[in-house]
Amino acid sequence: MIDAPVVAPPTAIAAQETVTVASTTSHAHSAPVNKKVQKQVRKLGLAESTREGHGTLFTERVLVVNQKAKLFEKKAEYTVFDRNGRRLGGVREFGISMSRIAVGRDNATKRLQIIDADGRPILTLTRPATMLKSKVTVMREDGTLVGSIVQETLGVMASVLGGRFNVRFRMEAGGTALGTIHSEDWRARDFSILDPHGSEIARITKTWAGFGKESFTKADNYVLEMHRTLDDPLLTLVVSAALVVDTVLKQDSDANQRHRR
Repeated sequence: MIDAPVVAPPTAIAAQETVTVASTTSHAHSAPVNKKVQKQVRKLGLAESTREGHGTLFTERVLVVNQKAKLFEKKAEYTVFDRNGRRLGGVREFGISMSRIAVGRDNATKRLQIIDADGRPILTLTRPATMLKSKVTVMREDGTLVGSIVQETLGVMASVLGGRFNVRFRMEAGGTALGTIHSEDWRARDFSILDPHGSEIARITKTWAGFGKESFTKADNYVLEMHRTLDDPLLTLVVSAALVVDTVLKQDSDANQRHRR
C-alpha cells in the first residue's frame, strides 16, 4: 500500500455558493428549500414516511447527498440536504496526493472533510492509496478516532454470479464489527446497511441526476434512509458511508470492474 505524506485538514470552509443554515431546529425550518431535492425524496416514497429530525447531519433519518456537477472533476464536492430540501452541510475533498503518480487518480489517497451548514468541520475521512481492498478512517475534528469502513470483498465476478460476490464493506470501531455495507448490484449503485445480526438498519439509493449531469458529468446523487435511531459510533459511520459512497465506495468498485476488463 502506497500513501502520501499526511496533509492537515483545511480550516472551516466558507460556503460561498450555499445558504448558511443554523443547526437549531427553528433556523433549519426557516431555511430555503431545494425543489429538486424534494422531488428526489418523493420518487423514493420518503417524503412522509420518516419523522423529521432536528436539522443536522446526525439527527435526520433521511439525507440527500448531491454531487456538484463538473465537466472535469479534480476534487469531489457534495451538498447534503434533509428530506425537505434544506441544506445541512457538505463534503469536500482536500489535499494533493503524490500517490496518484504510482497508482492512478482513482486509487490514490483520498481525504474528505465533512462540514455542517455553517461551514464548520465535523469529520475528516481518509482512504490511503490502494490497489485492491480499501480502508476509510473516520476521525472527528478534534482528532478523536471514530472507527473505520473496511472493504471485505472486491466484487470480482459479481456480474455473472447473481450478486453473491458483490462488493461489501465492514464498519468497525475499537476492533468491534458494528455492521456491514452490501452493494445490491454489481455496478455498486445501491447499498444495504446491516447490523451484526443481519437486519437492515439503513439503505443508500442512487437517484437520477438528470440527463445533462448523467451524460456529460460524473455527478451522482444518493439518498440515505435510516430505518431507526442509531447510536454512536455506528451512527457516524453510517452517515460517513453515505456521504462518501461515490468518492470512495463506488469508485473502488468501478476501479475493480475496469481491472477485470
